[in-house]
Amino acid sequence: MGVPHPPSVLRRWFCRAIPLAIFALLLLYLSAGSLRPSSCRTGEQYCLPEELPSFQVQQQSGPQDAPGREKPQCLGPQGMLGRMMRPFRASLNPEGDVELSQYLAGWRELIKFLNPLGSIFTFATSEAFSKVSALEARVHGPDASHYTSLAAMAEWERRVGLLELPGVASPHPPRPSGSQTLLLLHRALRWSQLCLQRVATGARRGPEAGVQCSDAYGTALAPHHPWLVRQAARVAFLAFPGRARLLELACPGTREAEARAALARGAGTLEEVYNRTQGLLAARGLLHLA
Repeated sequence: MGVPHPPSVLRRWFCRAIPLAIFALLLLYLSAGSLRPSSCRTGEQYCLPEELPSFQVQQQSGPQDAPGREKPQCLGPQGMLGRMMRPFRASLNPEGDVELSQYLAGWRELIKFLNPLGSIFTFATSEAFSKVSALEARVHGPDASHYTSLAAMAEWERRVGLLELPGVASPHPPRPSGSQTLLLLHRALRWSQLCLQRVATGARRGPEAGVQCSDAYGTALAPHHPWLVRQAARVAFLAFPGRARLLELACPGTREAEARAALARGAGTLEEVYNRTQGLLAARGLLHLA
């Protein structure tokens, strides 16, 4: 008697599970501390293979308080995008620094926002969640007075010897660094921002969301990952949801144009935070900690 073939539903499930399993292994690899330093040149301020022009939110969505236009619920106090944007904006203090407690609160809302958008986001944000929790332990820990802002954290960690670059010999055992954790979150924020921006502004008949977010990965994260990780990520993006589904989940109950405009404003907020953080890290020589 021959062995029966598995039912078609199991075959379909197996095919869909392959990319997700590969991406799960990818994140386990990353969480084990296996990130390699990027190949950027010493002294280079920005460590990205390409930079898009500054994202002009006003051009995509119009004035934020245009008279006669009702703000979509997703941008309101109870909306997903609104809850994510407020703490990130609050993290940008008038002195040009980044307040860590607000930055991490923004990341928690970003994780809540991204999780429903698909399984790939869920895997990625689970890794970000662990880093947010690790940095929050410092913000609220015994050394909390040194972790009020990015500048204060970097100054204190440098003073106590926590900021040795990879490969630099140290007489003391390696200790975790809040600045290194923030750098990894910073890179992930760039990927999130570029992904959402391209979904919001992409042509209706242009590349799908999976292609655009895969390209964003190639810009923001791939330069810091070894070849095997890059290939695993490329396969994982094959299971990415489509643009229409992402827009509906991001701003439910609105027309496509309104959802795009709202998502563009959310991406613009993330870009403001990224640019501020990038400048602070670069000025302190911290872009190569991991």
